[in-house]
Amino acid sequence: MSDRLPPLTALRAFDAAARHMSFQKAAAELNVTPAALSFQIKSLEEHFGAPLFHRLNRAVELTEAGRLLAPGAADGFEMLTSAWRNARRSLDSNTLTVTAGPAFTSKWLAPRLYDFAQDHPEIELRFAAGLKFVDLNRDEVDVAIRFGYGPDDGLYSHPLASEWLTPVMLPALAEKYPEPNDLLSAPLIHNTSDDFLNPPCDWPAWLRAAGVHGAPRIASVFSQPDHALDAAMAGVGVVLGRRAFVVKYLAEGRLVAPYGLALSTKARFRFLCRQGQENRPAIAAFRDWVLAEIAKNTHVTDSLEIVSVEDMA
Repeated sequence: MSDRLPPLTALRAFDAAARHMSFQKAAAELNVTPAALSFQIKSLEEHFGAPLFHRLNRAVELTEAGRLLAPGAADGFEMLTSAWRNARRSLDSNTLTVTAGPAFTSKWLAPRLYDFAQDHPEIELRFAAGLKFVDLNRDEVDVAIRFGYGPDDGLYSHPLASEWLTPVMLPALAEKYPEPNDLLSAPLIHNTSDDFLNPPCDWPAWLRAAGVHGAPRIASVFSQPDHALDAAMAGVGVVLGRRAFVVKYLAEGRLVAPYGLALSTKARFRFLCRQGQENRPAIAAFRDWVLAEIAKNTHVTDSLEIVSVEDMA
């Protein structure tokens, strides 16, 4: 038997019919007539030397050979589509599509984007805020900024600043609760999006690190860090704020971290793109800008004692 592949149009017709289990629906997807699609599949079967479908009265079923061919055909077209899309994107040097979590997008990226636009007017940034872990090798996204532990197999991964958490609040609340022990009577805000951290980096962990004995009083719970931070900015209470989201507000004096103690974790933000694309001019410019923006506020940590939560476990 020959390994010579059949025409691509015949394989595409087979793939569509195998997915829909209907020649009529497959023809509609490919914008051809059912007769034309049936002709393509017939020619494929002649090339193969055996039927790939059982033709029933009002339906079709894959033969054993068809069932063996269908997954490979589907994967092949998906890979081909992805490669075509990536090749076309490489020609669009002035557009950069970035995905990041909603909180990072709103609290870190958005307030700083004016500076990037001023420095790089030739680059059009497009953002897809979301928590879904996109496939950079298949989806129409150039860069992802993600928080966690990884792994980032098969991708270019550049770690961003180490992440820590410390109690932050309005200056007026800091006057009311000047010592760590005072937090036992303070309205504390909990952000459940950090619950995946292992070991936990939460209020009980921070209080232990500060030598405070007692159960914290959680006044409000949020599922997103930006919502928890907004509540703290509104004076609702004290939040265990993550470096990426609070450092700008601390530098501006809008929030304060009065206790000088932070918990660090090995989970961190990473700058991700497809392997081999890291030196593409638009991606390299955006990465270098992100790193430069992080460096602007590193002085905020100078007065903090940073304790590793892993060392406390």
